[in-house]
Amino acid sequence: MGKKMNWLGAALLAVGMVGAAQAQTVKVGIIAPFSGPFAHYGTLFRAGAEAYVASQGGKIAGQNIEFVWRDEGGPNPANTRTLAQELVVKDKVDYIGGIVFSPNASAVAPVIQESKTPMVIFNAATSDITTKSDYYIRTSYTLWQVTVPAAQHAAKKGYKRVVTAVSDYAPGIDAETAFKAEFSKLGGQVTESIRMPVRTTDFAPFAQRIKASGAQAVYVFLPGGPPNLGFVKAYQENGLRQAGIEFLGTAETDEFDLQKFGDSALGLTTLFHYSGARDSAANKAFVAAVNKQNKEAVINYATVGAWDGMYVIHKMIEATGGKRDGDKAMAAAKTLKWESPRGPVAIDPNTRHITQNVYLRVVEKGAGGLLINKEVQTFPAQVDHGLVK
Repeated sequence: MGKKMNWLGAALLAVGMVGAAQAQTVKVGIIAPFSGPFAHYGTLFRAGAEAYVASQGGKIAGQNIEFVWRDEGGPNPANTRTLAQELVVKDKVDYIGGIVFSPNASAVAPVIQESKTPMVIFNAATSDITTKSDYYIRTSYTLWQVTVPAAQHAAKKGYKRVVTAVSDYAPGIDAETAFKAEFSKLGGQVTESIRMPVRTTDFAPFAQRIKASGAQAVYVFLPGGPPNLGFVKAYQENGLRQAGIEFLGTAETDEFDLQKFGDSALGLTTLFHYSGARDSAANKAFVAAVNKQNKEAVINYATVGAWDGMYVIHKMIEATGGKRDGDKAMAAAKTLKWESPRGPVAIDPNTRHITQNVYLRVVEKGAGGLLINKEVQTFPAQVDHGLVK
C-alpha cells in the first residue's frame, strides 16, 4: 500500500511539474508618459491594463503576465525608439503596448518591424501610423475616425462657416484635414484654419481670432491634459458661446478633466468613441473591474484603450500558446470582433485599426450632480476614414 501511495504521489507530482512548466511568463512592455504634464496617461494605461489581467484571474490564457513599464515622458521620438529597443533587446518582451504621442509611435516602427514584435497602440491617433509596420495594431481611435462625424453633424445643423483650431502636430493636422475635406464635400466652408503650438498655455489670442471670424462653430483638437482646460476656459471667457459659436470637439471634455470645468462646460458638444457614462453591461463590468483594482482610477478613453489593448494581446497569446510568434499573433488579431465597453468593435484586417461607433456627446449633469458626457447620437461602425476613403 505504501509503495502504491508513493507511486501515486510521484505521478501527481510529475503532472503538477508538467502543468507548472506549461505556465510560462509572457512579458508585455508598456511605453507611456509616467512623468511630466502628460503623466496621467501612464496612470490610466496602467489602471486599464492591470485591471484587465486581474479580471482574468491574474493570468491570460493560462500564462503569467509580467509588465515592463517605460516612461516616454512627452513627444520625444528618439528617446521612445531607444526605449522600444531596450524592451526588445534587453528585456526580451513578447509584446509592446501603449504610446500616447504619434511622432513617438512612428519612431518605434523600425524596431518592431525588424524584431517582429506585435505592438498595440493604446492612444496615438494619426492615421498613417499603422502603415509604418506590419506589427502595429491600434485600439484607440484616429482623428479622421472621430472628425468625419463631427463635420457631418455641423453640416446637418445647417452651418456653412466653421473655423478649425488644432494643436500643431501630426494628429492636429489630421483633424484639420479631415474636417475640411468632409465639411467641404457637404457644402460647408472652413473659413480659417488655426494651428496652435502644442505647448502653448495662452489660448486667448486664438479665441479672439475665432470670435472675429464670423464662424458659426469652431472644431477643436487638443492633446489631453492641461491644454483642454486652457482652451475651454478661453472659449468661455472670450464670449464665444454668447456669440453663437458652437464648440465641436473630440476629447476636450475628457473625464480626467471634466469635473474641473464646472458648470461652464454644460452643453459643450464633442464627438468621440467612448464615454465613461455609457449605459451598457460591458461598460459597467469594465468600470467595476477598474474600480476594484484601483479606486482612484479615472474611467476614460485612455483606460478603455489599454483595457481593449490587453484584450487583443490576450487573444494573441491564446493563438500562439504563449510562445513568441509575431506573425501568428498578428494573423489572429486581424480577425477579432468583440463587445467592448465602448460598444461593438472589430479590427480592420487591412488597416489593423479598430472599427467602432462614434458618439455625439453633450456635457450634462448626472447622478450626484457630477458632469458626464451624455451620448445622444450614434454614428455606427466608423472605420479610419484617413486610410479607408
